[in-house]
This record gives sequence, structure tokens and C-alpha cells, in this order.
Amino acid sequence: MGVSMRHGDHYAASEHGRHAQVLRAVASLELVKGLVVFIAGCSVLFLIHKDPWDIANNLLRALHVNPDWRFSQLLLDWADRLTDSQLWTVAAFSFLYSTLRFVEAYGLWRARIWAEWFALISGTVYLPFEIYAIHEQPNLFHGTLLLLSVAIILYMAYLRSTSQRRLGKERQEAASQKNSS
Repeated sequence: MGVSMRHGDHYAASEHGRHAQVLRAVASLELVKGLVVFIAGCSVLFLIHKDPWDIANNLLRALHVNPDWRFSQLLLDWADRLTDSQLWTVAAFSFLYSTLRFVEAYGLWRARIWAEWFALISGTVYLPFEIYAIHEQPNLFHGTLLLLSVAIILYMAYLRSTSQRRLGKERQEAASQKNSS
């Protein structure tokens, strides 16, 4: 007899009672990431039907950044090439990404098994990009991101491996009790 999803989710909640604070901290981090990307996506929508070059130039002036610097020129050149369809695409992907972060945050907050798997897999997918970032530009920010990601991945892997072993033992005990009856 298999474990239903509802029972499995309840099992995860009871199993991870002592891990609830860590899961909720990770859920809060995912929520913040989702909110930042959602706000960025909304900001991109404000650029539609406007001249992105003017906006970028005004931003550089407001921040007292020299427009002749290399970074400034890259930003202005990029803004000059932006089209409304590209802005819509960026906004759509940002809303999709933030929705995934919100769903993951909800699942982790509620200690759902699927969310732990999701956090483990998505964290692992981003790891090569974080390693590349620290390789290209080693600094405290990239180092902290990498360490935090590795810690979350290892923690989720630990939760999933201990849960699988316990569930397997419980099933074995139930089967042996059934056979001995």
C-alpha cells in the first residue's frame, strides 16, 4: 500500500518539525528573491513605449556616474538597442521566475517534500553559474552567495536522505509485522 501525497506531505511536516526554523528561513530567502525579481519585472514594464536610452542616461546622471566610463557606455549602448518586445519578454520571464520562487517558498514554509526536492534541484542547477561568477569576479558577495547555496543544497539533500531512510525503515517494519501476523 503506497503513501498518498497528502499523507506524504503530512509525514514531511511531522518529520521536519525540528527543522521547521531552517525550512522557514530558506522559504523567507526564496520569498525575498521572488519579490526582488517581481519588482524588477514591474519596473521593466514601465520602460515600454519609452526611450530606454534616456532613462539610462538620466539614471547615470542621478547617480553622478560619468557617462564616458566603460560600464556607462555599455549600459547606454544596451539601452539603445532595447525593443518593446524584448522588454515584454524580460518582464514575462521575471514573472515566471518569481512565481516559481513564491511556490517554492510556500512549499518550504509548509515543509512539503516536493518543495525540498525543488529547492535541492533548483539550487544545484544554479551552482555552476555561481561558481563561474566567483571565478570571474571573486568578492565577498559572490563568495557568500556560493556558500549559502551550497549550505542550502547540502541541507536539503540531508533532509531528503534521512526522510527516505526513515520511510524505508517504517515500511520494512510494517511489512515484517504484517508477515509475522
